[in-house]
Amino acid sequence: MSSFAVVRCRLAIAIPFAASLILLAPTPAFAHASDRGHVLLLPTGYYVAGGALAVAASFLVLALLPSDFPARVWRRRLPLFAFGDGARAVVSLISFAGFAILIAAGLFGSRDPLSNPLPLAIWTLLWVSLVLLQGLFGNLWSWLNPWYGPWRVISRLFGNRKTWRPPAWLGCWPAFVLFFAFAWFELIDPAPDDPARLAWAAGFYWLLSFAAMLVFGYRDWSRRGEFLAVFFAMIARFALLERNEGKRNEVERNEGGRLSLCWPGAKLSNAAPLSLSGSGFLLLALSSVSFDGLSKTFFWLGLFGINPLEFPGRTAVMGIGTFGLVLTFVLLAAAFIVAVVLGQRLAGSPHSLGEAAGLLVWSIVPIALAYHVAHYLTALLVDGQYAVAALSDPLALGWNLFGTAGMQIEAGVAAGAGSAWWLWNVQAGVIIAGHMLAVLVAHGLAWRLHPVPGRAALSQFPLTVLMIAYTVFGLWLLATPAAG
Repeated sequence: MSSFAVVRCRLAIAIPFAASLILLAPTPAFAHASDRGHVLLLPTGYYVAGGALAVAASFLVLALLPSDFPARVWRRRLPLFAFGDGARAVVSLISFAGFAILIAAGLFGSRDPLSNPLPLAIWTLLWVSLVLLQGLFGNLWSWLNPWYGPWRVISRLFGNRKTWRPPAWLGCWPAFVLFFAFAWFELIDPAPDDPARLAWAAGFYWLLSFAAMLVFGYRDWSRRGEFLAVFFAMIARFALLERNEGKRNEVERNEGGRLSLCWPGAKLSNAAPLSLSGSGFLLLALSSVSFDGLSKTFFWLGLFGINPLEFPGRTAVMGIGTFGLVLTFVLLAAAFIVAVVLGQRLAGSPHSLGEAAGLLVWSIVPIALAYHVAHYLTALLVDGQYAVAALSDPLALGWNLFGTAGMQIEAGVAAGAGSAWWLWNVQAGVIIAGHMLAVLVAHGLAWRLHPVPGRAALSQFPLTVLMIAYTVFGLWLLATPAAG
């Protein structure tokens, strides 16, 4: 047997094992997109086939187990300790001060996106590291966001003024619109990394959200309009830690709560069905990351006659990018609705489409986390180092606040044949594990809709087919040639 064949066989055996390890200890992460600079010349056919079979096998195994098995497992908790959140406002005020410094750095600091801390803080520390922590430890954003502290100060100074309650029909549509604008800015705008441009955008968004919180109330706007709070709260439902909320007082803060250790995804088992706007928001989160990967592929650019080796720049493809961002969301939403409708018909379900779709859409959360890991892993490894260095000298004045300003950036961690091998294995394993966890979550949610075992399995079958197809799509995105 040739050495290449031996490597192919080893890889085919290694991926299910890696997927199993990741399934036992998932580590979701996010990041700002960094262009892939190499083409993976690996036996991807084995990965695609193995991934599809792994997802299909997880469905078959769950179908043979007692239908209430996920619920019985997920109910288990390991109590840890109780704590209050009296310091929450202080932490948020510190976060606000840091945000103000970053805005100043964006306006008056270095013009280099890899030296200015603002782009690195938003696209790497916020859109990467923080969501990784959210997926592991719960809703840290409720403490770290830069609005809660200033809102508490204004409330104390001027009293608890009466606020307008948003109408119920508004749902999460404001958050949906703002998240779409955020995705458009990140993926389509010609210069999302430009420090000054990003400073104006981030500053405007802070002012817009703060004004809305004063008008509608902090809690209502955080649940309906502030897209980061909505997104992070959804991601936190996958975390390994669960906090039982204490009693709320008149200013809408928790007096205390007990922290418990739980299985990943356990908090999704008792989630209430999402509204149409909430379902759309979650599907948009997944579709935007998927389009980020698709938009750089030779396949996508070739559809519009663009030579990927002579990429004309983001300005020339703004129209194509906007069309693709919308199209990806529409196709994913349509495929999800079709899968739910078929499942309902197969099971003879008495539940409405809105109730079934709003509940089953929670199974998208593990997939969204997995895609962020796979798609943004390189940026996390490389841009994270630049962020640590830039924070030591935020205004480009020669400071070295944390002793990291002159640190050596090890870009080789994500470059070269050796790095490509282990990066691919981690990325592929995470995608497969994410889909397997999604099947597990969907199985538990289907049991809530259909307590009869046979009907629960039938209702889940079309959604499992969609997950298998999306597994294949995700692995293809990782392996197909992309513009650097």
